[in-house]
Amino acid sequence: MSDLMTYVPGTSILHRTRAVSKVLALAVVSIATVVLDDPWLTAAALTLAVIATIVARVPRRILTRQWKAYLLIVVLLGGYQWLTDGPATAFHVAGGLAALLILAGVISSTTRTTDLLDLAVRCARPLKRVGVDPERFGIALALGIRSVAVVLDLARDVREAQLARGLGFSLRAFAVPLVVRSLRQADGLAEALIARGFDD
Repeated sequence: MSDLMTYVPGTSILHRTRAVSKVLALAVVSIATVVLDDPWLTAAALTLAVIATIVARVPRRILTRQWKAYLLIVVLLGGYQWLTDGPATAFHVAGGLAALLILAGVISSTTRTTDLLDLAVRCARPLKRVGVDPERFGIALALGIRSVAVVLDLARDVREAQLARGLGFSLRAFAVPLVVRSLRQADGLAEALIARGFDD
């Protein structure tokens, strides 16, 4: 699985904290950061994210991988907000997003995926009354999480193949093989699920 979503074994207090507590804390920070337009609150969220990263002892290589994926989005969003609404809004939007991405990365690094999926299944059980199957919901969520990692790995393989051939970056030359390989991966997964009766 991609380092973006890798559980890192450890003994920190965040590793020992229950998944539901961490997810609830992230939800509270998310709501507060989005709803309350306060630069001090955004700064506090960023400080909390940095402290959580230090406490969790997330390896540098994983932090680097995470921010290679996130940094461009944060910078582009912040730059757009700066041009349209000024530096205060840019800090609120981009800073808040950065804090939430860091915290989400800390949670994925200190919580086993199975624990997060079990939590999702428990939360979905009340929806059984309206025809939602919690177990299938959990499987679909697990496949979604895994698919993100698979696509990231495929994208890295495609880019490495381009570099090995001495090719520069071309969006079309990158996107076409990535889409084709992703569809082949999806077809194989669908056949495996059908063979196991998942579509019954």
